[in-house]
Amino acid sequence: MATTTSPPCFLLLLICLVFLFLALCAISGGGASSDADLLLAFRSSVEDPTKGLSDWSPSAAAHVCNWTGVTCSAPSVSAASKSGSGLVTSLDLRSLNLSGEISPALCQLAGLSHINLAGNSFNQPIPLHFSQCTKLQTLNLSSNLLWGTLPDQMTLLSSLTLLDLGRNRIEGPIPLGLGSLWKLQVLNLGSNLFSGALHPSVFANLTELTHLDLSQNPTLSSELPRDLGKLEKLQKVLMQSSGLHGDIPQSLLGLHNLEVLDLSQNNLSGRIPLGFGLGLAKLLCLDLSQNKLSGSFPIDICYGKVLSELSLHTNAFTGVLPESLGKCSSLARLQLQNSGFSGNFPPGLWSLPKLTIIRAENNWFSGVIPDSIRTAARLEQVQVDNNSFTGRIPLGLGALGSLYKFSASLNGFYGDLPDNFCDSPVMSIVNLAHNSLSGPIPAPRNCRKLVSLSLAANHFTGAIPSALAQLPVLTYIDLSNNHLTGEIPQGLQNLKLALFNVSFNQLSGKVPSSLISGLPASFLQGNSGLCGPGLPNPCEEVKQKRRNVGLICALISFAFAVGVMLLAVGLRARHRSSLMQPWGPLPGSWKCVFYYPLKITEDDLQAGLNERNCVGRGAFGEVYVIGLPGGDTVAVKKLIYSTSLSQRSLRTEVKTLAKARHKNVAKLLGFCYSEGFILLVYEFLPKGSLGDAVARSDFSFEWPRRLRIALGAAQALSYLHKDYVPKLLHRNVKSTNILLDVNFEPKVTDFALDRVVGEASYKLSVASELGACCYMAPERGYSKKATEKMDVYSFGVVLLELITGRPAEQAESRDSLDVVKWVRRKINTTNGGFQILDPKISNSSQQEMLAALDLALRCTSVMPEKRPTMLEVVRSLQSLEPIVDLSPVLFGELPESSER
Repeated sequence: MATTTSPPCFLLLLICLVFLFLALCAISGGGASSDADLLLAFRSSVEDPTKGLSDWSPSAAAHVCNWTGVTCSAPSVSAASKSGSGLVTSLDLRSLNLSGEISPALCQLAGLSHINLAGNSFNQPIPLHFSQCTKLQTLNLSSNLLWGTLPDQMTLLSSLTLLDLGRNRIEGPIPLGLGSLWKLQVLNLGSNLFSGALHPSVFANLTELTHLDLSQNPTLSSELPRDLGKLEKLQKVLMQSSGLHGDIPQSLLGLHNLEVLDLSQNNLSGRIPLGFGLGLAKLLCLDLSQNKLSGSFPIDICYGKVLSELSLHTNAFTGVLPESLGKCSSLARLQLQNSGFSGNFPPGLWSLPKLTIIRAENNWFSGVIPDSIRTAARLEQVQVDNNSFTGRIPLGLGALGSLYKFSASLNGFYGDLPDNFCDSPVMSIVNLAHNSLSGPIPAPRNCRKLVSLSLAANHFTGAIPSALAQLPVLTYIDLSNNHLTGEIPQGLQNLKLALFNVSFNQLSGKVPSSLISGLPASFLQGNSGLCGPGLPNPCEEVKQKRRNVGLICALISFAFAVGVMLLAVGLRARHRSSLMQPWGPLPGSWKCVFYYPLKITEDDLQAGLNERNCVGRGAFGEVYVIGLPGGDTVAVKKLIYSTSLSQRSLRTEVKTLAKARHKNVAKLLGFCYSEGFILLVYEFLPKGSLGDAVARSDFSFEWPRRLRIALGAAQALSYLHKDYVPKLLHRNVKSTNILLDVNFEPKVTDFALDRVVGEASYKLSVASELGACCYMAPERGYSKKATEKMDVYSFGVVLLELITGRPAEQAESRDSLDVVKWVRRKINTTNGGFQILDPKISNSSQQEMLAALDLALRCTSVMPEKRPTMLEVVRSLQSLEPIVDLSPVLFGELPESSER
């Protein structure tokens, strides 16, 4: 009997085990499937122009934990059986250019504890459904376009340790209920539009808080909450430009762990509390600048021994600095400018080993700069203008290899200027005007980055050093009101001088013509011996000997110029003839790669490369517009290919360029190549280039269109610099490389051609294009490596073209000044920038244009570190006009290529 029933029992037991196993598998896998569905629901509600979430797909649901930005916990059968989900614990989708709606599906992820959507473009109020994310520990929505008020429902997130809503447009009062989030360690509400007073109860219970940022909320109006002093774990408090008034409460001295305190740009008044240095022993950075504080300087400010940054400028302090300040051995930044300090400047400050910045201008300080300044090996900037310093400029100053700015005008310095005053290889600005310095001006030796030299109103004698002409980026020279003699060095006319003031000296001789044409006559007056066109002395009475010498020099120069011209013409003819030669013995020797379906053959392309279809010639070759048999039109750029790349590597490099997808980048449709030659096939843009438009006498685009063109071009460059992989440098940004479609939407072209033609050929071609030199950053002449900041400079020149309505390079017969030099001189010789703006644009746009002018001047700063990034340029341009489309740019996948 047992033998007959055993098999069915065994089978029944086996079936039960199989069902149990399948049930367990379903339970353990259900979490992944459920979470995947919720994430896909979120993805369906957002716009993803960069395809950052391309790996989120139903077919990959089983691998949800490998999706971009998704972090999971270790799968647990018991945990999954309770909730049906819970694998996904963290979602980090920062800086993916996402927009659209934030779906409620996120808060249905039962295990979700961390959300980071920072740096995207979500344009909506803060979603109320976040209050349902009850397990959230961190929520970061910073750097989006969120607006509206901070909802009270957010106070239900009792587990939050981090809440970051900075850099949005959130307005209204800060909810009282925020104080119930007692676990918060980081609270960032900075750079928003919050208003009203800060209620004490908001902070009373936030005893775990370590970082508090309420900065850049100028519509707040509040006293500094006394209860902040009870938050003993606070390490960083940022409340600059937040509408604060009243005094600094004594209770802040209880913040024994505080490392950074920034209360600058407010209306705080009264005195700094006594014991500041003793109570805040860990303080690294203290910024109380631009307030209405008064009283004497706190003598114990350095007792903590770790203070590295001290900014008290633009207040109403009185009295002297204590000598103890010179013992702040960790001090790196000291800013005391525009206050009421007087007395002897503590000599120990000049030799602090970690000090990088000293700013003390517009006070009543006295004393000398000791030679021990040479031990301040990290010192980068000294600005002590308009004080009562005396003594000599120390030799130790020239030993500071990191010093880039030394400005000490309107003091009582005397004696000779040391020969090594400009020995720092990064020195950019020297201003010693209005002192009592004497002797000859030393020839600068090493400072090839010098931008500005002002030695006006001293007692200098001798000649202007001809070595100044060897400084490639020198832009501002003011030597007025001295006792200089001799001639103005002819080499100075080769510099792009925005200011050259030598008035009221004893100079003589002929003034270089280019210095006369663009400078006010007042910059040359007071030198009766100077002569030249437009001056009282036209140089007609010249000795015969000097005339003969000049004639001989002129003949030699002419002969040399003719020789150079003949050589250049010969090379150009050879270059052109090589371009016009047949491209290979047989069409079959050509290879073409098309990334879009084009109805064209190699024969069609070769037939179209004729003089009739040629629309332009540039540094890299000719450009042709060719009609295709199907009725479409393409633009073809013909290049000489002289790199050592294999044909396989060449295809890879061109494909890298072709994969760039952005609405403001011209599409590279394909290319053809043979031994030594390349054809790049681009989409055809019917409105031509921005450079062609600006060069026309009837150029009259209204400001909104110009702004849209500037913004589009900036977005394209920002995409190449930041978002595209691999990151690309354009290296030849100019208005003729910004094309316009039928709707005047800009499209940047000719980017990163160095990857195709080779570095050596690229540099040779660009150097031969003299008309584009205005677009080149000054450091291009001595830097061995191309940088993003060089593209920023070139874009700044384009922006100046749009603002002024002037081409970058003017015709010689009209005005030889390029637009950068013209703008700089206008700014230095006129009041304000209104005369720079294109008069063809209505006055209603002047404020936006002036803001754009300020941006263009920053982009074309001679010092690369002063220029913004292209992403910062984009954000600045977006802020100028509210009707500018702020939606993210669209770019997609590269279609499959068809190779022949």
